[in-house]
Amino acid sequence: MARRILHLDLDAFFCSVEEQRDPALRGLPFAVGGSPEGRGVVASCSYAARKMGVRSAMPMKLAIRLCPNLKIVSSGYHLYSQASKQVMDIMHSKAPHMEQISIDEAFLDISDLPETSEDFARQLQSEIRDGLGLPCSIGVATNKLVAKIATDYGKSQARGDKPPNAITIVPFGSEAAFLDPLPVVALWGVGPKTAEKLSQLGIQTIGDIARYPAAEMTNHFGKHGLDLSIRSRGIDDHPLVGFHEPKSISQERTFPRDIQDHTQLVSTIIKLAERVSKQAKKAGKRGVTVKIKLRWPDFTTLTRQTTLTEPTDQVESISSTALDLFEAEWKPGQAVRLIGVGISGFDKTSSQLGLWDHSYSQKESTKPLDETIENLRQRFGENVLIKGSQLVHEPPVKKTPG
Repeated sequence: MARRILHLDLDAFFCSVEEQRDPALRGLPFAVGGSPEGRGVVASCSYAARKMGVRSAMPMKLAIRLCPNLKIVSSGYHLYSQASKQVMDIMHSKAPHMEQISIDEAFLDISDLPETSEDFARQLQSEIRDGLGLPCSIGVATNKLVAKIATDYGKSQARGDKPPNAITIVPFGSEAAFLDPLPVVALWGVGPKTAEKLSQLGIQTIGDIARYPAAEMTNHFGKHGLDLSIRSRGIDDHPLVGFHEPKSISQERTFPRDIQDHTQLVSTIIKLAERVSKQAKKAGKRGVTVKIKLRWPDFTTLTRQTTLTEPTDQVESISSTALDLFEAEWKPGQAVRLIGVGISGFDKTSSQLGLWDHSYSQKESTKPLDETIENLRQRFGENVLIKGSQLVHEPPVKKTPG
């Protein structure tokens, strides 16, 4: 029996949540994101704004030029997270096999349910829309690949300044016919560069890929070409994955303006390390590798990392190691556009202290302090307490010969 895989995508999710918080936003051109005065980008935008050419990931400065009356709303990520959980809880209650792929997208295996695909999709859409006030679009097909493309297709056909609320069903056996007229960029694995190369071969649609000899696709694109040839026929046997094991935990900060001040850069690194530590503890992860990311004003980006003697989730270890990496690369007066801090190389099991491990008193004794500070910050704000290490971190004095 063919599988029935449902893909759900919340329509303009951040904007929908913001409209619940402030109903006066409904029907207005507005965007969720950063300030146009700095380097803010559009995280999400209303459909009224989209009619004016505004798009996600667009610099907010450009969005304002396209839509001078655009209203900008600051992101409320805690509200988005809560709303996302409510949606995912509803989906998970409907069928046992679900895969969440982002804050506003998920797959659901409805193969064993008695309802038709269309009836189930309409019931689910109504429950989320009427119960939570969140519009969504749905695609159903025999696999994840075609279900996702079906959702995207349905959304692309919507007109006007309201959420699409689209439902697109691709019956068993019609996968290749559904994909045939769609542009190559609709297929997973086809980005701008691949699309340009395909165009040079006279390939414009997914059907063109399917009709192109698989051996020739492999000659031009290697294994990726063979994968594209298979996908273009609507073939995909990937199972739903209920949980994605994170390979790293990281936090970044892009400054509104390039920063040269050493104290501010150091303070930013420590704050990012605190967020990484908090996220790692919540996930029960400890990493053996600490890394930093630096981006200069000319967009040159570098990453540096080092391996510790044992895994950690402690802010002191993460921040001190990140600062050492930073000091090794940064020169006094050098402007910085972006800073990132992260950990990876998670341990599979809890580490056991050795008999001669004198680091215990230094590392374990900071846990109560870290927890107390975190509790105080949650109650009274981020700046209620700061550690002395956050006040200043002087750059190392470089000795000169003689």
